[in-house]
Amino acid sequence: MRETMHQLSPSSARAGNLQAEAVVAPPLAAAHPCTTATEPALEPGAFDELVREIGLDGACEVRAVFWTDTVARLQLFSGLALAEQRARIEREAHSLKSAARTFGYLRLAALALRLEKSTATLSEAEYRTLRDEMDAAYAAALACEPQR
Repeated sequence: MRETMHQLSPSSARAGNLQAEAVVAPPLAAAHPCTTATEPALEPGAFDELVREIGLDGACEVRAVFWTDTVARLQLFSGLALAEQRARIEREAHSLKSAARTFGYLRLAALALRLEKSTATLSEAEYRTLRDEMDAAYAAALACEPQR
């Protein structure tokens, strides 16, 4: 298992740091971050399918936008008050789910779907836990990202 990876740490997301940073990854039951949890972090071949559809330059460009938008969206979730912003949180979760699926980031998409479907009934503690899980899924997705 790689000892370091580029990831958005939950503390840097909440502090407003828009850049992914290198941090030491916590041990995950001796498994690679791409294969832990119930959903894989990355669906093999998803990016290659996108390349076949829109070409390598276009796929790389939209993937870069995805990473930037996802960091911003994760930070936004941290700043939105659940009690007052449930509708917006649901919309943002829907957008994140769709974008993550496009690139094959299945774990992140599954968590975003869970947030989207449960926003109306979540407690504040459940919302915080789900945000932390999405931060971790983002980090796992980024760790699985092939260097092209």
